[in-house]
Amino acid sequence: MRFANRLNYLSSNVFADMDKSKAEAISAGKTIIDLSLGSSDLSAPNVAIATIENSLHDPITHGYLLHHGTLPFREAVARWYTKRFNVEIDPQTEVLPLIGSQEGTGHFPLAILNPGEIALLCDPGYPSHAGGVYLAGGQIYTMPLLAENKFLPILADIPTSVLAKARLMVLNYPHNPTTAMASLSFFEETVKFCQKNSLVLVHDFPYADIVFDGIEIPPSILQADPNKSSSIEFFTFSKSYNMGGFRIGFAIGNAELVTALKKIKTIVDFNQYRGILKGAIAVLESSQETVKQTVAELQKRRDAFIEALNNINWLVESPKSTMYVWAKLPRSWQNKSIDFCQQLVLKTGVAVSPGAGFGKQGEGYVRFALVHNSDVLEVAVERIAGFLEKTI
Repeated sequence: MRFANRLNYLSSNVFADMDKSKAEAISAGKTIIDLSLGSSDLSAPNVAIATIENSLHDPITHGYLLHHGTLPFREAVARWYTKRFNVEIDPQTEVLPLIGSQEGTGHFPLAILNPGEIALLCDPGYPSHAGGVYLAGGQIYTMPLLAENKFLPILADIPTSVLAKARLMVLNYPHNPTTAMASLSFFEETVKFCQKNSLVLVHDFPYADIVFDGIEIPPSILQADPNKSSSIEFFTFSKSYNMGGFRIGFAIGNAELVTALKKIKTIVDFNQYRGILKGAIAVLESSQETVKQTVAELQKRRDAFIEALNNINWLVESPKSTMYVWAKLPRSWQNKSIDFCQQLVLKTGVAVSPGAGFGKQGEGYVRFALVHNSDVLEVAVERIAGFLEKTI
């Protein structure tokens, strides 16, 4: 049987590869501590659960939901966004509900790229960013994110020959997997660069709230492009509100870009269950106390995990954002991140993500997700210590 060539680019990813190793470990009797996926173990806010539960008893919510019916959600998003970032938003034309931000990054290239045109992506970067480009038949030029550059791309290094064929740039700050943050001045520089080179600028923004140590909330790309000349941003309720399984997010930004993505979405699906949108409205209009509690818990976990790693002489810088720890591998495991992760889970049951799965520049690192409480994270480090003693 013959399949489309685009499937060749989608045959494997970091999460699928680790899932196979986890299954082997379980078959061998290991108890898994899974730190490989950024799927929160914390509960969704009570106000969201109660609102969705009440909606279940209303038969009006049981049918298809077309775009017009999402207006109350889009209006709530616009109010929330303007209050938070001081940028005016038109809910009619500049907001689109999504099934998580990954729907945005996965489908948006279909609206922008013709086959053979180039997207500029971060390396390392989240796998679905590349997947969306491949679905559209596009080509990828990777912008290296290096520690010495604070994991920010150097725009001046992009060749003019690449820019001539490029249509799209994708950023993601706070960054997965490196945990790096970007300043408003960096975004302003990038917006000017994209305007000069006729590039659409996409900002994947799932970790908008997940910052530690009293740091101010990260900037939105639209603060650097308040006229929304060329920018679109994707937000998800999965991280701030622990609603990953509810699959709710939104696109916000340039009206033409939002409309283009809406055309793709109209072919793929209707919309989420109306009750989920009502639950999302409820959390946007709540006190945001649950967000503060989530951030406080993640900071507690980060501190315990970093201390435990340092105690076994695995020295790792404490991240200022996201729900991850991006750790350089011990010297004996350099350039072997996939092998390290597969051996670790098979021998200890601790599952983490190999840096190589996020791109060429991710090799030599692993990503830990802070998705268990501090006690479990400390047990994970104990197992890692035993593994390292036997292999270094």
